[in-house]
Amino acid sequence: MPTPLDERLAAIEAAPDGPQIGAFFDYDGTVITGYSAQAFYRHRILGLDIGPIEIARTLLMSVQGVESPEDFERFLGLSLAAWKGKTQDELDALGASLFKHDIASRLHVEAWELIRAHQAKGHTVALASSATRFQVVPMAKELGIDHVLCTPIEIADGIVTGRPGGPPLWSRGKADAVRAMAAVEDLDLDASFAYSNGAEDIPFLEAVGHPVAVAPHRVLRREATRREWPILDCVSRGGTPGVRDVARTIGFYGAFAASFGAGLGLSLLNRDREQLLEITGGVGADVGLAIAGIDVKVVRGAEHLWSARPAVFVFNHQSKIDPILVMKLLRGGFTGVAKKEVKNIPGWGQLFQLAGVAFVERGNTAQARQAIQPAVDKVRGEGMSLVIAPEGTRSATPRLGRFKKGAFHIAMQAEVPMVPIVIRNAGEVMWRGAQVMHPGTVEVVVHPPIDTRRWTVGTIDDHVEEVRGLFLETLADWPAGPRLELRR
Repeated sequence: MPTPLDERLAAIEAAPDGPQIGAFFDYDGTVITGYSAQAFYRHRILGLDIGPIEIARTLLMSVQGVESPEDFERFLGLSLAAWKGKTQDELDALGASLFKHDIASRLHVEAWELIRAHQAKGHTVALASSATRFQVVPMAKELGIDHVLCTPIEIADGIVTGRPGGPPLWSRGKADAVRAMAAVEDLDLDASFAYSNGAEDIPFLEAVGHPVAVAPHRVLRREATRREWPILDCVSRGGTPGVRDVARTIGFYGAFAASFGAGLGLSLLNRDREQLLEITGGVGADVGLAIAGIDVKVVRGAEHLWSARPAVFVFNHQSKIDPILVMKLLRGGFTGVAKKEVKNIPGWGQLFQLAGVAFVERGNTAQARQAIQPAVDKVRGEGMSLVIAPEGTRSATPRLGRFKKGAFHIAMQAEVPMVPIVIRNAGEVMWRGAQVMHPGTVEVVVHPPIDTRRWTVGTIDDHVEEVRGLFLETLADWPAGPRLELRR
């Protein structure tokens, strides 16, 4: 049975191709859960750059939103007053930092899917927000969106003056900005799309032929129902976790700790370090994920997990849970490479050390080579497989990051195949920065082993792009059909 998201994706697919079709996305509450201003105010509070009365007022507004032009003007005035005297570069850097460490993790996966679908059709995609550029531009860059409509602020000689730079993009102001952009870009608004969550954006939604209410507040939900506008609800990102999710997460770690203890005892008794990883990664992952309500479904290529060992297995990295998923898939007979900081993570660091993982200090090329060599020797000499995330770190959003060359050099030097493991939905059951897991299904595609025997140092860049392209193609055209919904 189609889900509401599938229906919205089908509507995009049925639309004409080409840049004459616009796709306008409100930002706060639509593309992300909550308001990006919350991150900025938390930063000010922690920096003791805000008084107690202002704390109460701004937190209330940032949590509840604004419901009138007067409220919005007060809210904007508080933001601009706080930024007065700051340089544009300082605020650009602050916005990028807060995006990476806070705001990005609140991206609605449903909005991500819609944006990707519009981009695949060649539509002109824009973020349209009453927020400022410092809040919106980092997300636009991350999602590959070229057009940003936002409330302007006055900047003189690179310094924020504390005054607006033009009419705010709130309510009818946002609708006017959309019409102005449409005139410049020659967009067909009757054939275009708009997405928002708030009643203040009814004029914005009225400006296009295909309005969609996304995670709408009460008033907009009622109005969308009356007008028969499509309604798309989203799984909330961030916020306070539910009691059941906390209990499931505790159960997961309990099961994993028990299997780790059993595996450690047997490995010491039998003097066989491989037993530790086989029991912890196999039994522990199976039981722990089951308690957490997380299913792992290999939709294609399960046979390639075993067909060409030893091998270098590479996977896309979105979540803390990714290593557990890989342990469940591979069961045993492998080791890995991880950034040095992982050694200090309680539990995981000790497990990885006992499993013979090579820890690499990022940015230190000489040490990286020295650390990787034992892994190469293990693959060639002991027949152990290697697992590595070529992105090097978790991506801030579902967008696939750039691949580093380390895994490719190892596969070439060890003369073993490379096996791509493409993971989808891991960021939904445990998103970046989260400590609590959510029940759901993680889907996996395993590609056939790639022969590396003819690889050379001179061709390594081509192979990196080829394998990354394979990941991109798989994620864009998932073989199992419509995405599975996250269980609530």
